[in-house]
Amino acid sequence: MCSLPQQPSHTAKSPRPVLDSIFAFPPNRDTLGGTSYFIVRNEGNILIDCPALDQMNLDFLRSHGGVRWLFITHRGAIGKTPEFQQNLGCEILIQEQEAYLLPGLTVNHFSQEITLTSTVQIIWTPGHSPGSSCLYYSELGGVLFSGRHLVPNQHGEPVPLRTAKTFHWSRQLKNVQSLLDRFTPVTLEYICPGANTGFLRGQRVIDQAYKRLAVLDFPTLLQLQPIL
Repeated sequence: MCSLPQQPSHTAKSPRPVLDSIFAFPPNRDTLGGTSYFIVRNEGNILIDCPALDQMNLDFLRSHGGVRWLFITHRGAIGKTPEFQQNLGCEILIQEQEAYLLPGLTVNHFSQEITLTSTVQIIWTPGHSPGSSCLYYSELGGVLFSGRHLVPNQHGEPVPLRTAKTFHWSRQLKNVQSLLDRFTPVTLEYICPGANTGFLRGQRVIDQAYKRLAVLDFPTLLQLQPIL
């Protein structure tokens, strides 16, 4: 039996387009202000992290062909995943170290990385959490959906953020460097962050993503103390 979603409040906002065939949902209190994304593709639509479970969002997803895959970037983005699977019949993807957080569900998990299609790869980037992962979409010059592995700072620049709950800071930095090693300015044009999107100040994505990451000062970052 499907769980009935809550009705959206009068202030609820519908998902907005951020790039061609990519939409962002408003920050979701169930995921501590996380932003989820939706990629509309002929090969099957992908929902990245959980938006709020309300009728507006379900109607929007169904009107665009439903959801084939629901990919969870990290444990804090699980939200109402069971209810989304019940309502939409989607497949769930999550890194194996965090799959236990979804007991009783049919879950597809992976170890290092998984290739969904010729244009979509999921990459394990632990540090923020043990199973923190990013989704890379090779269209549009290359788009990285970074969850909380990389988020905008107060200047809108993509950075790893060390908090009191960060699982392993040096490993997180190592995996930021691994993304720089993996991509180039030609293959990584945009980042769609899973949090702090208010710092983008009207910009819907982080552009020139590779160039912005390439100027990070890793020795200085390593010495940062966690913020509360």
